[in-house]
Amino acid sequence: MHRLERLINLVAALLHAERPLTADELRYRLPGYAEDHGTFRRAFERDKEALRDLGIPVVLEPVDDAAQPGVMGYRIRKEAYYLQDPGLAPDELAALHLAASAVRLDGADGVAALWKLGGEVAEQGPSGLGMAALPGTDHLPAVFAAISARRRIDFSYRGRARHWDPWRLSFRNGHWYLAGYDHDAGEERMFRLDRIESDVVATGDDGAFERPAHIGVQPPPWQMGGEEALTARLLVDAGQAGWAATHIGPDAVEEWRPDGSVVLAVRVTNRDAFRSFVLGFLDHAEVLGPPALRAEMVGWLEDLCRS
Repeated sequence: MHRLERLINLVAALLHAERPLTADELRYRLPGYAEDHGTFRRAFERDKEALRDLGIPVVLEPVDDAAQPGVMGYRIRKEAYYLQDPGLAPDELAALHLAASAVRLDGADGVAALWKLGGEVAEQGPSGLGMAALPGTDHLPAVFAAISARRRIDFSYRGRARHWDPWRLSFRNGHWYLAGYDHDAGEERMFRLDRIESDVVATGDDGAFERPAHIGVQPPPWQMGGEEALTARLLVDAGQAGWAATHIGPDAVEEWRPDGSVVLAVRVTNRDAFRSFVLGFLDHAEVLGPPALRAEMVGWLEDLCRS
């Protein structure tokens, strides 16, 4: 028997057991384990740790204090394993299943996140669709669970402890991003998951915060980063001004000039993405400030000309 099949059988047995099951009960109930006691114990210990590494809460509890005092068994509590119902409509749930069938998350961490989504997904995906591979990260299962339960999380990012309300996960340009409220900064932020420097630890009770109404709106690329926020002043020529103001939003308009050009105040937390956006205007846009950002743009262009 393949080990993955044995792990699935173990999860099913522990999840649906009416009481904790002892190791010996699992040994005799589940196929795939050796009859030799020592070999079984080694394999069972490895399997337990593998499930816990995947974020599956295997716990040790008394079997029955009254009938069998001191005897301990294993189980997976449903309330700790299953994610809360996100309240999806039937068409939204169908779209989720379609996406889950057409996407593969690389790594054990990605597999764990999909396991906790639940639902029936075709092994090879729906016919006629290609399979897209998305990279996983070590933090994906923990963050996904915290978002679903609306629990606050603690982690370290860029050498600082962070205390967050996690709102949304998104995937863009090969990276997972976490959007939420940073209690230390007192504002909404977005960080890349693969740059988190510690374990992600859920704290407090379920339902500790409410997601804002705008959280379903995808932010622009220049706001998808964990850099310290700054406000860039961008001058766009008359020929591109209308499109730029509409694309960035009317709240960003700082000044309409007599020649039809516009100065936009753009909040930036990803400088590389902002630079790419500005370069798309070719010679029809200019970064006016702040001085450090303007100097960085000029230096990058000069290096490009010399290479």
